[in-house]
Amino acid sequence: MNRRQLLTGVLAAPMALGLDLEAQEGAAPDPSLYIPKAHLVEDRAFLHDFMDEYAFVDLVTTSPTLRITHIPTFLERASGRFGTVFGHISAQNPQRAALDGTHPAVIVFRGPHGYISPAWYGKKDVVPTWNFAVVHVSGRPRMIDGPDATRALLARLIRKFETKSGTSYDFDSLPADYVAGMMKGIVPFSMEIDAIEGKFKLGQERQAADRDGVVQHLQTAKPHERTLRELTEAFYARK
Repeated sequence: MNRRQLLTGVLAAPMALGLDLEAQEGAAPDPSLYIPKAHLVEDRAFLHDFMDEYAFVDLVTTSPTLRITHIPTFLERASGRFGTVFGHISAQNPQRAALDGTHPAVIVFRGPHGYISPAWYGKKDVVPTWNFAVVHVSGRPRMIDGPDATRALLARLIRKFETKSGTSYDFDSLPADYVAGMMKGIVPFSMEIDAIEGKFKLGQERQAADRDGVVQHLQTAKPHERTLRELTEAFYARK
């Protein structure tokens, strides 16, 4: 068999097996978490709202090894099929190797969570559970090049959280040479979302009396964790 025949055979093999290469390339990534039907949320506007609100995320990649980085982000809803996430990591972070547009990643937006006591239900003979809400988005993150694009990303990210915090820090007032030096220490990136998964385990499948009891008792339940202020204060007070 000559080279032409060999190449023809290789290209024809997927079709002979009933495979569609273009369909495979455009296929959604494998699910990143288990979601029972009762907890699946697919309302994209609702999920985008959640991502905007809980925008401090876990960036998960497997290059150069399994890595997780915790960063703030912002979302462009109309960019791409499901939106595009923007953020940055340290230039010293080995995870930057995964930001070349070819490596898959999952970004986890995690909302509130808490223990749910059976004492809160109308039906008492059940076991405790833990309610929570998360959105996972999958894609292939890519570095953003150039000082102008990097500064624009930082300005938008800072403005988002300054606005949410009700504070008045003015990023634009910083000296240009200072900002340029600081920008050398980060790697900005964007990730167009290839798949979006919403898991909201909030007891919505339970009877009305149980749901009412959960909402009522969560108002007065003791917190399981310290607030950021409490944790920071205790951490500073360590000997």
